[in-house]
Amino acid sequence: MGKKILALIIVVAFFLAACAGMSDTQQRTLSGGAIGAAGGAAIGAIAGNTGMGLAIGAAAGATGGYLYGKHKESEKAAYDKRDTSRGSRANRAGIRKGVDGSGLRIC
Repeated sequence: MGKKILALIIVVAFFLAACAGMSDTQQRTLSGGAIGAAGGAAIGAIAGNTGMGLAIGAAAGATGGYLYGKHKESEKAAYDKRDTSRGSRANRAGIRKGVDGSGLRIC
């Protein structure tokens, strides 16, 4: 029993370390594939073909994870673009520097 738990801990640590250098989209793709494979295997076992369920679930999960990752990347890019197009914090607050350096409120 102790060897099985140690092996499980080592495998989990390996997978967590393997994700360290991945982008968010790559991590979501891998996670989606793993979750899809587990779900597909469970459904396949009930239906009578575990291997086919695992393969279909992995493909569907990886595709879903990839698409979700790309969606989040485009959301972040749009947010970053919107945030930088507004200018500095002082300009967003409506404050402009006068000739003498004093802050003038323009509303």
